[in-house]
Amino acid sequence: MLKQLQIEAASFNGRRTLVMILAIIAVTMVFANFLPADPADFGPAALVPAFFLIIYIFITKRILEALTLASIMGFLMVAQGDVLGSFNGSLLEVMMSEDMAWLIIVCGLMGSIITLIERAGGAFAFGEWVSKRAKTRKSALIWTWVLGIIIFIDDYLNSLTVGSCMAPLTDKHKVPREFLAYVVDSTAAPLCVLIPISTWAVFCGKLLETNGWAPEGEGLIYFVKTIPFNFYGWFAALIVPLIILGIIPTFGPMKKAEKRVLETGILAPPGSEKIDIRSGQDEIPVPDKPSIWNFFLPIIFLVASTIYFDVDMQMGVVTTMAFMFILYLSQNIMTAEEFTDLSLRGLKNMILPLLLMVLAFLFASVNDQIGFTAYVISSASTIMTPQLMPFIIFFVLGITEFITGTNWGMYIIALPIVIPLAIGMDANVTLAVAAVLSAGVWGSHICFYSDATILTSAATGCNNFDHAFTQAPFGFLAAAFSAVAFLIAGFVF
Repeated sequence: MLKQLQIEAASFNGRRTLVMILAIIAVTMVFANFLPADPADFGPAALVPAFFLIIYIFITKRILEALTLASIMGFLMVAQGDVLGSFNGSLLEVMMSEDMAWLIIVCGLMGSIITLIERAGGAFAFGEWVSKRAKTRKSALIWTWVLGIIIFIDDYLNSLTVGSCMAPLTDKHKVPREFLAYVVDSTAAPLCVLIPISTWAVFCGKLLETNGWAPEGEGLIYFVKTIPFNFYGWFAALIVPLIILGIIPTFGPMKKAEKRVLETGILAPPGSEKIDIRSGQDEIPVPDKPSIWNFFLPIIFLVASTIYFDVDMQMGVVTTMAFMFILYLSQNIMTAEEFTDLSLRGLKNMILPLLLMVLAFLFASVNDQIGFTAYVISSASTIMTPQLMPFIIFFVLGITEFITGTNWGMYIIALPIVIPLAIGMDANVTLAVAAVLSAGVWGSHICFYSDATILTSAATGCNNFDHAFTQAPFGFLAAAFSAVAFLIAGFVF
């Protein structure tokens, strides 16, 4: 089967693909007949769709197809009869969920904001402004890292803004898109989990209240307690400048990307045009005298309005669209009709990233139904001690997140299990919670189809398989440091 997958991936053939997919479904149907009626009793069988997904992605590099097949496999196991009904019902549930609606509004309008800033000349003016200060390859990447730190309010805002604005500059300095994507991604979620004024802090703080660790209204205070111990966030962000400056040399797949650019001049890996939010567009005209304020004012307003509305990113993007309408029309840069057309164009550019996220959420949904995360945590709890708990939680949930791809979704499942477990074992609850938060960031950081990977890939113009694949070694390096830190902290605290 593996050899057939490799052959099919090397030379696409529709008939052969169909036969292989039908064979996978048939084998799964036979397998499902031997499973218990209650998914809670699946045991190790709950791991099968996850293992299939990872193997399929590595062999074919086709993530949309892999997520769809792995989800169908999960529904065949859990439905054991009404597969289409179960699949359709879960898909509808995902599409109608508050999280997905939030994603579509926020990410879609972020695409509109980026397109409007380009048309207003803000992106061009910003590029000119930065290029005068970043005259070397290293300085361009350091500027990318610094800008990522400044835009800390939300990882989506961070990735989409920094990636799309810095790509033209780093292209001039012959930086592989994979390297740019790594720098952008490593200053998005890793920074948000360290900042008490971020969408992550608000969400996690509320979960800490819901799950009984933090008293009502004190979720953010308890979140702040975890910040010194969110080791992965610290290491992931701090390793970046060391790699940019050459103190830690590039290695693994990233080194091959560097070699490709040096030998061929090709900046983006094959297939990147499919996810790049700027590809396939007609050249967007720039005003005769582009102003850098047409870049800075919308971004400043977006950050300020998000904070003003209790760190509500959705309110932030909606009010920013209204602000940009007034700002740009008052300068006579565009008409109301052009503003609408550009907004729709930006929404259209986000279709593939949003589709990937829908499928990732669907896969996460079926994993919940077959008890994947619960099984992993319960299996790991048998070897836990109060001292080893933070280390084990970080490692196990990091791998779990790498497979499921939805960090906030993993938090919703894991924290209600981990917090009572830590209290019952008389372990350090702050460390245990920090381990869960760090695990979510690490797993999302190296996952091929997590929201962070997809949006960073879209903004930087680097296909998400190559972005995750080249970033993974540096993610594992930061994870190794974090694991040691959690191990030491478990015994010290």
